[in-house]
Amino acid sequence: MSLSWWAAPCQPLDAVARSKAAARQQVLTKPAGSLAVLEEMAIELAAMQGRERPLLDKLWIAIFAGDHGVVAEGVSAYPQEVTGQMLRNFVGGGAAISVLARHLDAALEVIDLGTATPLEPLPNVRHLNLGAGTFNFAQGPAMTQTQLYIALEAGRDSVRRAKAGGAQLYIGGEMGIGNTTSASALAAALLECPVTLIVGPGTGLNAAGVAHKTAVIEAALKLHRAHAQNPLAVLQHLGGFEIAALVGAYVACAQEGITVLVDGFICTVAALLAVRLNADCRPWLLFGHQGAEPGHHAVLEALQAKPLLQLGLRLGEGSGAALAVPLLQMACRLHSEMATFAEAAVADRDQ
Repeated sequence: MSLSWWAAPCQPLDAVARSKAAARQQVLTKPAGSLAVLEEMAIELAAMQGRERPLLDKLWIAIFAGDHGVVAEGVSAYPQEVTGQMLRNFVGGGAAISVLARHLDAALEVIDLGTATPLEPLPNVRHLNLGAGTFNFAQGPAMTQTQLYIALEAGRDSVRRAKAGGAQLYIGGEMGIGNTTSASALAAALLECPVTLIVGPGTGLNAAGVAHKTAVIEAALKLHRAHAQNPLAVLQHLGGFEIAALVGAYVACAQEGITVLVDGFICTVAALLAVRLNADCRPWLLFGHQGAEPGHHAVLEALQAKPLLQLGLRLGEGSGAALAVPLLQMACRLHSEMATFAEAAVADRDQ
């Protein structure tokens, strides 16, 4: 594999399709702009798909899982064996994202990049075995360069499977005890802002737990400050296997011409990293929701992103993005199926 494939050009959006879609919105039987964000989404999807009337019938959801060595610092309310247990739950159909994928008739794949607790081979799980989770980034780099490159490549491989399956929309989800700590460290490093503005309770820490988590991240940022200006090095030193895979997936989607619907805080940090590695991928990223983690707003703001939903979610797994899919589907249906003023014999506004 090319060691810098993520820097390769991304697909351009189709300006002609965007123009035609925008013109169609002006003649549908409604006041111009009255469907607001739904109109904007339909027009952007038209530009992404290169067609005046976009479709969202084929959905691909990929869940990337990996454990985090920084959990040894006492930054999580849950033990690490939960990651492996949730992998079983994903493929067993009992997790939130499993339910949502069934409801949406979406393809769902699960990629295990490396868990702390050894797992038997699970049906319908791709086990990549990069290690027993990352190393403790409070002590040193989270992963080796080789592990980083393989994790990025795992994201690209997922996108290639999605493309082969005809996917029109890609949702990446994550699972990994300790990954809000990693995402918070990454966000603070990339945004160059105080850790206290980013860190939240994750899966349920109390105030003392949040304060301890903050102190661990602050110390780690000092330890790794020599790498703060290089996004790839920041990812290697502070990231997680699953976060790196998401970064690779988001860049690859833009290179392959597949729309991304970004999930919550951790996925949005991965999106920020993807944009730092390849700014041309930004137009391919839509954002499903703003979650409850304090840092999510700051990262969305840095990306100039407007999330579709704000429900106070903090589950992850791609669940918030999946919940936003029906809105996008309805935006496409309204755009494609509403009558024009001429078709309905309805008088248009005065010119």
